Amino acid sequence: MIELSLGKTAPRLLEDLINYDPGRSRRDVLAGDAPKFIPLNPSLPGRITPDTCRHKFMDKSDQSLIPPLDLRPEPGAVYKVASFCNDCRCHLLLKIEYRGNIPDEVPCPNRDFPLHHFRHVPYKSTGRPVSTGNSPGDHWVEERVFECSSHVCSAVLTVTLSSPRLTPEYVALLTDKEMIAERVRRAEMDGLGRDWEDSEELVGPFEVLSRLRQYVSDAMRSLQKKRISVRNKKFASALGEDCRELLEFLGFTFDEAQEVWLLPEPDMSDGIPFNDPVKILLDDVEKELQLLLSKRPWAEYSRGKAVYFHPMPSYKILQRTLGCLDYDKRPSSRRQIDLTQDENPYYASLGALADFSDELLGFAYDRQRLCDPDNGPYYFECLRSLAEHRQSEPLSTKAAMLESQGQISSRDIAQAYEYFGLRADGSGMEDDYIIGTYKSRIADAPRQQTEMREKLRIIGQARRSEKIQYVASNTVTTYEQALTWLGADNQTADEFIVSLATIKLSEGKADEKIAREAVRIIADKRKSQGLKNWLKTGHTEEVDMDVGQAYSRLGIDDRTLDDDTILTTFSLRVEDEPEQLNELRAALKAIGKEKSSYKIESFLNTGKMSEQFSPDWPVGLENIGNTCYLNSLLQFYFTLKPLRDLILNFDHFKMEISPENIEKKKVGSRKVSRKEVERAQKFAYELQKLFRNLITARASAITPDYELARLTLISSMNEEHYRRMSMASVHGAPNLGEINGAPIQGPVGPPQLSSEMDIDVETPGEKPPETIHSDAGSDATLVGDVSDKVATHEEADFVMLDGDDTGSEPQVLGDKENHPPSINSILENPLPQDSQDSTPGGKGVPIEIEQINGAPPTPPAETTSYPPERPPPPVPPRPNSLETQKPRGELEMGAQQDVTEVIANVLFQLECAIKATGFEADGEQVDQIKQLFYGKTKSYINKPGEALRVKEEFFADIKVDVAAGPRDIYSALDGAFDQQQIDVDETTALQFHSISHNPPVLQIQVQRVQFDKAKNTPYKADSHLALEKVIFLDRYMDSDDPVLMSKREKSWQWKEELMRLEWRKRELMQTEAR
Repeated sequence: MIELSLGKTAPRLLEDLINYDPGRSRRDVLAGDAPKFIPLNPSLPGRITPDTCRHKFMDKSDQSLIPPLDLRPEPGAVYKVASFCNDCRCHLLLKIEYRGNIPDEVPCPNRDFPLHHFRHVPYKSTGRPVSTGNSPGDHWVEERVFECSSHVCSAVLTVTLSSPRLTPEYVALLTDKEMIAERVRRAEMDGLGRDWEDSEELVGPFEVLSRLRQYVSDAMRSLQKKRISVRNKKFASALGEDCRELLEFLGFTFDEAQEVWLLPEPDMSDGIPFNDPVKILLDDVEKELQLLLSKRPWAEYSRGKAVYFHPMPSYKILQRTLGCLDYDKRPSSRRQIDLTQDENPYYASLGALADFSDELLGFAYDRQRLCDPDNGPYYFECLRSLAEHRQSEPLSTKAAMLESQGQISSRDIAQAYEYFGLRADGSGMEDDYIIGTYKSRIADAPRQQTEMREKLRIIGQARRSEKIQYVASNTVTTYEQALTWLGADNQTADEFIVSLATIKLSEGKADEKIAREAVRIIADKRKSQGLKNWLKTGHTEEVDMDVGQAYSRLGIDDRTLDDDTILTTFSLRVEDEPEQLNELRAALKAIGKEKSSYKIESFLNTGKMSEQFSPDWPVGLENIGNTCYLNSLLQFYFTLKPLRDLILNFDHFKMEISPENIEKKKVGSRKVSRKEVERAQKFAYELQKLFRNLITARASAITPDYELARLTLISSMNEEHYRRMSMASVHGAPNLGEINGAPIQGPVGPPQLSSEMDIDVETPGEKPPETIHSDAGSDATLVGDVSDKVATHEEADFVMLDGDDTGSEPQVLGDKENHPPSINSILENPLPQDSQDSTPGGKGVPIEIEQINGAPPTPPAETTSYPPERPPPPVPPRPNSLETQKPRGELEMGAQQDVTEVIANVLFQLECAIKATGFEADGEQVDQIKQLFYGKTKSYINKPGEALRVKEEFFADIKVDVAAGPRDIYSALDGAFDQQQIDVDETTALQFHSISHNPPVLQIQVQRVQFDKAKNTPYKADSHLALEKVIFLDRYMDSDDPVLMSKREKSWQWKEELMRLEWRKRELMQTEAR
């Protein structure tokens, strides 16, 4: 999970950078979160110690690239400021990069964000390495990365601090007088003597530093490289053999043959700013040598050769680079700031400075509150206290407005706990204990009820406890509030609801009305006749259920399942059908009684399943309606790393919308409009927002946005269709307003075209099955529309069209009462000859690889097809009520889509949103989505008297079914790739498929909804499909190996013979009725 710190404004970050001394600071003031200030305990941990270096950064102009004045940074711009401290000689490199990966980027500062607000990114940063101490040349480097929290600014700040190049050991070599004197004595013993232009004084630190600085300067600027002989008197006295390690560290090389030192060789073609590491090293060392020289005592200067080193301070340059030069300050700070007074610690908590104007301080509060909502009360306390401290009317007004909106401060929370005699932090206390304390106090002092409820409300808000807040409000209006007030949950049985309500009633008359109202709300939500009876008569009862009926009600075919699986299935059913809790519990009770299961009985007795949440678990998704499979799809896409990386970095893959690109855009064998591309890119950004929330959210589950659900479930054509529905009713008249509350309707218009009239896609001579829509449960939404249109072999290149259900009365698909077809319907045509057998699976085996020129079903283009001429329509009926004229909501309409259609819509939109990496011969776009999800199959058609036909096509999924009963995955896959008889040009031919290219992500769709031709009704096949951890597809791969092909042909012959024998067995077992 990505970790981000709370954040701080750019001026605060610069101030903390100046005060950050890695060797002496007690805490990480640069990247660490500011400690909370508690007025009752004013000692702050980690305050800056007196010996901490408050850096005086000086500019290294040859290594810097600063932004121009009064110009907003362009996306992609990179600026850097190199500095060194004039006191401790540490080095700083501050680099800010505007990555330009945000649409419509407006870098800070701007109208809404007057300053950068940076948040530390720990996983991109490196801490201070531990020095090994193996050599004096060891030094540390610390890098911290920050990102601007603005949604319209892509600034990434990298702060690199490093120790001085010249370590204390090196400085001692150059400045220790005894060590220098020893080098001079050795030079004299070697016959070199002292030759400092007739100077009578010994060589001192000033001469040594000057000599080394001259060598470094020559190496950086002289084109003619000097050689320094070890016999050189000045060199031997100043540096000599003692400084060999230092010289080698600086890049000097020693020529053993000639006994000379060669100067370092930086890249002389390297311009400003320096990028050559050797040049940067020499420039740093030169600055340090000049600084050391400037700090030497005046008495060491020889013959007036004083060094005047006055580097330019880089504070203003750093402010300019961070976009905070001349930021708005409070009027008093423009006059004078008393540096002897400690800064109020609340400023650091808000990531601000004491000289901020009131507006900037309010901005800093808003950013901290948004970045860290859990600590909102503390930040509000900071704002309120600073408003009092500064005597600021604007800040006091802002605090008062926030307080009127329900915002509480940490001081309010502490006072609320103290009011009830509880610990101020509230740690180690359960909600029930706090509620019990409140009730005991209110019983003793009923006249203080209003004040006590307000204190309890503050505690409930601070703990985010709905239970405490509901008790404080003393109202119950929703199903969730009713459960919480009674101390129940969604899985608590009716008899336990009654028990909890009885306890509440026994506590006093004050709770009687609320308790009965809570039970009434629960009874209405669950449609529980038992609870309604209890409200009327005080009695409830539970109906026993047959074991077979119980298994069927829970949708369990295998009675050998273990208790945990049964309980999990029960929980899923309750989640999908909460209003049927009593019936589901009756089914579970019957199963537990039949199995004599202690675990099931214990679960029924407690009324709860134990739930434990770990922060290490993945973040879940809340159900936003009758769309259970939507969350499954979104989580499935999130787990695919290539797709997740593409979405999180969508700007890198996003297609630029231009006439040329739109003209070339072809997805799913058709052209794509500009409007569809814009819609698809909006979908990609919504998906990106969800993925980021799944990475950063601290909760156990989050709720997908409505807009993401709408774009996922509803294709562009359905969206346009819904828009038309919302503007005109099928049978209704236009509403012209109302008089005295009564609607006025205009004349009823002509009947609107139904989906059956919009586009005729029926196969000639064949009546399509009825369209089935149901909103009764999530099972219906999972399988969606079962009125699949079937194309002949000649019509294999088709586009699936979404139907409309406004023209017919919807039928409800039962949950478990539908039964598989009889053996007569399964074996009605053992060797089918229908034209639809051109798709893998054939008529007898309804398994197919759905493909359109090799692509999956693609949402159609935004065009309108007009129906052929028909007889005049009948006189339209008048509506019975206005309620029947209301079209279904978009999300409800989208929930009726088949999951396969939704997957096709997602892949289609992602392909529309991104740029192509190539194109097929027919102009079809090739991209990362196609490379990830799409494979290729080869279709072989063997027609007598003709050469073998081979056609290679894309596919995105393999469809399998369990219509004939339980089967394993290989039996199901065989149906998609086995040889089938098909009709080609009124001639029987043989066809089979092979996989020529497997996609990295192979999707297998289990088609649960089937159609029983004997009964002319659809049904849901609930039989088990056995899966393997590893599925071997080698038997289905396209290969030139004759052995593999011969095995496949032999297998087909056996299966054909087995089907004939089964048909013959059925024929022999039939007897005529007498």
